[in-house]
Amino acid sequence: MSRRQLLRAAAVGAGAAVLGLGEPAAGAATAVTRHGAARGRRGGDALDPAAVPKYVTPLNVLPVMPRAAADGGRDDYTLAVRQFSQQILPPGLPATTVWGYGAQGRPDSFHYPAFTLEAAVDRPVRTWWANELVDERRRFLPHLLPVDPTLHWANPPGGEDGRDSRPSFTQTPGPYRGPVPIVPHLHGGHVRPEADGYPEAWYLPDAVDLPDGYARTGSSYARFAEAAGDAVRQPGTAVFEYDNDQRAAALWWHDHTLGLTRLNIYAGLCGFYLLRGGEADLPAGVLPGPAPGHDDPPGTAYYEIPIMIQDRSFDSDGSLFFPADRGFVGDTPPDGPFVPFTDVPPIWNPETFAETIVVNGRTWPVLEVEPRRYRLRLLNGSNARTLLLKIATDPLADRPVPAALPLWQIGADGGFLAAPARLDQILLGVGERADVIVDFGALPEGTELYLVNEGPDQAFSGGTVGADYAAADPDTTGQVMKFRVTPLASTDTSLPPARLDLPAVTPLGAPERTRELSLSETTSTDFRRVPVMAMLGTVTRDARRRPRPAPLGWGDAVTEDPDQHAVELWELYNFTGHAHPIHVHQVMLEVVGRETFRGVARPPEAWESGYKDTVIAYPREITRVKLRFDLAGRYAWHCHITDHEDNEMMRPIEVRPR
Repeated sequence: MSRRQLLRAAAVGAGAAVLGLGEPAAGAATAVTRHGAARGRRGGDALDPAAVPKYVTPLNVLPVMPRAAADGGRDDYTLAVRQFSQQILPPGLPATTVWGYGAQGRPDSFHYPAFTLEAAVDRPVRTWWANELVDERRRFLPHLLPVDPTLHWANPPGGEDGRDSRPSFTQTPGPYRGPVPIVPHLHGGHVRPEADGYPEAWYLPDAVDLPDGYARTGSSYARFAEAAGDAVRQPGTAVFEYDNDQRAAALWWHDHTLGLTRLNIYAGLCGFYLLRGGEADLPAGVLPGPAPGHDDPPGTAYYEIPIMIQDRSFDSDGSLFFPADRGFVGDTPPDGPFVPFTDVPPIWNPETFAETIVVNGRTWPVLEVEPRRYRLRLLNGSNARTLLLKIATDPLADRPVPAALPLWQIGADGGFLAAPARLDQILLGVGERADVIVDFGALPEGTELYLVNEGPDQAFSGGTVGADYAAADPDTTGQVMKFRVTPLASTDTSLPPARLDLPAVTPLGAPERTRELSLSETTSTDFRRVPVMAMLGTVTRDARRRPRPAPLGWGDAVTEDPDQHAVELWELYNFTGHAHPIHVHQVMLEVVGRETFRGVARPPEAWESGYKDTVIAYPREITRVKLRFDLAGRYAWHCHITDHEDNEMMRPIEVRPR
């Protein structure tokens, strides 16, 4: 099968199966590629990614977000979400309508991805977030992408009694076209519950034409507003305060609305949040810099660069493409039948793999670098794609390509590692970050190198490229960006990465409790080998004491209820056939190790020696992490494949005060 035909992974066995130990691999792993039959079915309006010119647009080095105020020991921001047009594709191709964050009164600051929020350890940031997804007459704007109303989702049409639920239907519905709810989440943030961006704390825009009977806010919005001392808010807004009482790290923020996370991020609602200073940072000048800052003079050269990598698909008019029906995947008949006549959602797809790589809001950009060291803050902001990044001399070479330069990883999600790790490649699941130093110092002017991706164009299950899975298409999703070496114009005062003495990473200590938790997938009772949802849950034992999943949905009773300040060991049993990046809100994780279901154990990877907030749980393995919740209240944990978390692979956490 051609790379440009629909790719499908193996599916679970027929029937309403929940995968257990030793059962077949799961199949919620479908690459959304459209060339071939799928493209013809859509009338040929897809933009062929191979026709998009590469390396003609400079990398957008994201500026910092303008502040509203910076006095009284706190930074204040007044931010809004708006719809606008942006040139994501190279000049000469159409612009793209996207959503993005920006500062009120600064229309030039609205961008996808958002400009970076720079923050300092122990200096709070207070952010006013406005939902301004309205037109010039303040009428609500519908979603840019197809919304499946049959999931367990925000469901504003359900009113106060039916919001945040899975509604019932007598006929298969089309996509929801009403006002769009949002709620921002600071991923990796050590924040109080009222500022966490809980999936049920969403809010609609303050539009003049909101339909009668619609819920204007989520079921948790009011109680979190009251807890924040901000019970009377302007409609269509939320105010969150981040204490920044944690280690220096590269965090990011993105939308987290129940059942809409995959679509709202894909539409553009995401950005970096770089936290600096404190005892777990390094002095200025030790690492390559500067990064973009406030009040930089024109022409400032940057040697620390945040890089957000995502995959997107486009139609020929420049608009974002996202599958509008489940028949697109090809594992059901094109016209179903779907909910309510079967148990298969009509629009939701198990996983979304797009065709074009976008970096900082531009397709396949180029970055001019001097022959010196650079600090790259890498983030995988895709929906489902796992990245395996490497620097190569030839972007089209057979995979795996030899590494042209080492990648020195010095940090991960929660700040610095225990020691620098010299790597040929960087593995990033969805939501993971890597703090990397690349030394271009020995390269002559005019040298061109490429950041390539050897992760798969389908669900990642671990293993080695070429032996266990095929790498991404070298013509398209196997390329990320280009580096072009220019003359040296600065003095590099940074230390070689091998000589860095990184801040200590303190272990969490002995756990007070161990929890066995499950990752599983459920297949249809109406179609053979058709996944209908992925789920988290607990673990039970069968008559032979073999572990089995006990799946639970978002609306089921809380089972993860740690005591405040307690250290726990979570054992994540992955009963599915592919890997899941598991993210836990509020905390940083200490990766203890992994063990196959056959009892073969291995320690954490070198790049997991620091704190993490997202960990890859490999198929048919137990991933063990320690964590400590020191803030009481309601949070969440979930798979960060956003297609999964939007359809039940997310569970609430209730931290009990003590």
